[in-house]
Amino acid sequence: MVSENYPQIKSNENFLSLQTQLEGTENRITVERKRFNDVVQSYNTSIRQFPVSFIAGLRGFHEKPYFQAKEGSENAPQVKF
Repeated sequence: MVSENYPQIKSNENFLSLQTQLEGTENRITVERKRFNDVVQSYNTSIRQFPVSFIAGLRGFHEKPYFQAKEGSENAPQVKF
């Protein structure tokens, strides 16, 4: 009832919710980048150890590159209203 009488309160709540969702998305991206790089590090380490290195060489397994974000992607996109 109060939100109907004061529409600005409802829109403010929606805006705060959007900000929280954007923040959460940025955090999830950061966590997944770290997980990816951790898995790549584990993989690269395992294929360099003997006897796996011998088998990996015969089967064509090579080191994988770490995730490298494009320049400028460390900044969050600007959301304009």
